[in-house]
Amino acid sequence: MREKQLKITTKSPNCVMLSGILKPLFVTFPRRPAAAATTVRTMSSSGESTQRMFQLKTDPLTGKSEWVVIEEDEEDKTTPKALLATTSYLDMLNDTRRNRAYRHAIDNAVTKPCHVLDIGAGTGLLSMMAARAMGLTDRKGESSFSNGKVTACESYLPMIKLMRKVLRSNGMDGKIRLVNKRSDELEVGSDIHSRADILISEILDSELLGEGLIPTLQHAHDNLLVENPITVPYRATTYGQLVECTYLRDMHDLVNREAELSDEIRLVPSGTAGLLGVKKQQQFAMHCDALKDEIKLLSEPFKVFDFDFWKRPDSSRETELHIKTTNDGTVHAIISWWLLQLDSEGTIFYSTEPNWIRCPDDVRELESSSDSSDNWCDHWKQSVWFPQSVDLHVLKDEEVHLHAFHTETSISYDFKTLNERRQVAHVDACTGDFQIVLSPERNALYGDSGWRCLMLNAIEKSLRQRIDPLCLVADDSIFLAIAIARLSKSSNVIPLFPGLGKKGLQYLHKVCAANSFTMDRIESISLSKKDLLSTMQDSHQRKINLLVAEPFYYGNDNALPWQNLRFWKERTLLDSILSKDVLIMPCKGLLKVCAMYLPNLWRSRCCLKEVEGFDHSIVNTTLGACGDLPLTEESPFLPFYVWQCGETKILGETATVLEFDFSKPMSSCSGKTPIEFRESGICHGFVLWIDWVMEEEDNTVLSTGPDNRNWKQAVKLLKKPVEVKEGEFSSTEIEALFDPSNGEVILQHAFLINQS
Repeated sequence: MREKQLKITTKSPNCVMLSGILKPLFVTFPRRPAAAATTVRTMSSSGESTQRMFQLKTDPLTGKSEWVVIEEDEEDKTTPKALLATTSYLDMLNDTRRNRAYRHAIDNAVTKPCHVLDIGAGTGLLSMMAARAMGLTDRKGESSFSNGKVTACESYLPMIKLMRKVLRSNGMDGKIRLVNKRSDELEVGSDIHSRADILISEILDSELLGEGLIPTLQHAHDNLLVENPITVPYRATTYGQLVECTYLRDMHDLVNREAELSDEIRLVPSGTAGLLGVKKQQQFAMHCDALKDEIKLLSEPFKVFDFDFWKRPDSSRETELHIKTTNDGTVHAIISWWLLQLDSEGTIFYSTEPNWIRCPDDVRELESSSDSSDNWCDHWKQSVWFPQSVDLHVLKDEEVHLHAFHTETSISYDFKTLNERRQVAHVDACTGDFQIVLSPERNALYGDSGWRCLMLNAIEKSLRQRIDPLCLVADDSIFLAIAIARLSKSSNVIPLFPGLGKKGLQYLHKVCAANSFTMDRIESISLSKKDLLSTMQDSHQRKINLLVAEPFYYGNDNALPWQNLRFWKERTLLDSILSKDVLIMPCKGLLKVCAMYLPNLWRSRCCLKEVEGFDHSIVNTTLGACGDLPLTEESPFLPFYVWQCGETKILGETATVLEFDFSKPMSSCSGKTPIEFRESGICHGFVLWIDWVMEEEDNTVLSTGPDNRNWKQAVKLLKKPVEVKEGEFSSTEIEALFDPSNGEVILQHAFLINQS
């Protein structure tokens, strides 16, 4: 996902300058919302500046976007409630290991009057730690370090507004200087009084470099810091491990998996190098502990790079690693993590290693000072790198040569082996990136034989009911477009491709011959849906008699399940050009719900009270916390791969709470259902997903529930966990409402006491 920011600097009412900044983010929930944001600074005649930001908000049911204006007001009237609720700030603030490590390191670093600069300040927690260590929090308003100062730099306006509230609630307003700019916009003498003696930063993602750590440090050392500054953290070291894992192979190797299938649908046929696949030379954040029973370790952990925060880093480096294998197997991925040394003495550490890792002796000794209990958090995971050009088969005690290199924002690898004959080349391996980039989960789905078989059976049955089908593919499913054109020689296919656009049509053109159809069967639509309606109505063309979708919308990987009801919205808008006997696939959607034990996830999203001695209760509603919220407030629905959410257990039966009938135009839906608990335990919330009924007569149902790794589910966490057991709280009643005006689902529940 990407965050796009446009900075607009207003010099006068008639003079506007624009500069664009693109920043990649590869986390489950970004620190910033994954949407375009525009910041406007207007200078008044008095010299004071005010802030305004435009946040791009997308309607999930139509795909249309609108700008939401966020003002720098004291109240939160202009800040949409959901703006920060799906970011990782709350999870980060609930990470006790992280907070404790930073507190100890800051207390050790701030030992005399100095200037501390906090880059990426967030709620101001680290800035307040520095101010406290410096004595700026003295009740009398007098500092034991009278010459000391703390500057907090935060570029995101909604977070600046929240930080002001946090500082005020802790009596720190006026004691920390806030600057609402990117750190590379800061200037000594205007934004900050002088170069800083100490740099505090926490701009790390799961891979380490993806949030711009290197360019941020480079600019800081060049322009904002004294010579030989103290930094917290002091150093970060990245580690890797060779692994074999079938699911990790599935997530990136569509070429060879498809070659093993007999359905004759070829999404990546021979001669189409670079068309479709997972983004190359990129690491993907994942909770690898969820795969520990499926992973075969092929090496010990190995050190890759050290990154020193206390000196100016290089933009790029490379190194050659010689790794001794510990098992026979095939290298399907490199799992990596990092170890953060927060102090120069080497006594305070934080690691993102998976729980199964048996670290080298020197690392284990360093880690002994950190608390390793209950390490699950969602803001930092492990990273997975997929080899793109070879399947590397290794024998125990073999030496594998690995070339590692990093840029300003990523770390990548290339394999070199002593026995080149063991490198089995992928079909049509290519060095460039793909024309259509898939998420690893979507890539795994497209190679799944069970999913393909289910979809093809439903399509074939629908086509048998149409002599001369005119089919509209309402989503971005290249699979359905290819399958229908191949299976029915008399069909004409209109792919809407709302996300793929022209790329989707170009892709079909390149794979059509391998899939036994010609492009004259594909009707290219370059019009909007409104123009399409007008054209088909005015020309009296025959109407669409087959409407299909998976549903799948390109670039919408972080959507809640019911946001894919965009398919239903499309069907409604196109109602006038659908034939009376139109077949619609899927014909129904069933909103499923189950109660679950989710202790790790609940702890990571629960309400904050004091964080290392600083009151953060004021942020709970804004950050979407669950727990002791006001009666009028509810925690938000959050999209998660539930199978990666640490310790989990389904406590009762799965129930259908809503049914969506796609044979009719979109309308509001409501439903109520009881859930009987089958096991005693602690209920932390409800998990919801949609089962798509692809073909009703044979009850062909595609489930996207927690047992299916390739889809995210919606999680609704309780305000307080509830103990359920036989005889007391043995069931719960769920009531849901779908509002077609905004695409939202409202959920209510009541735990029932057994009266028998």
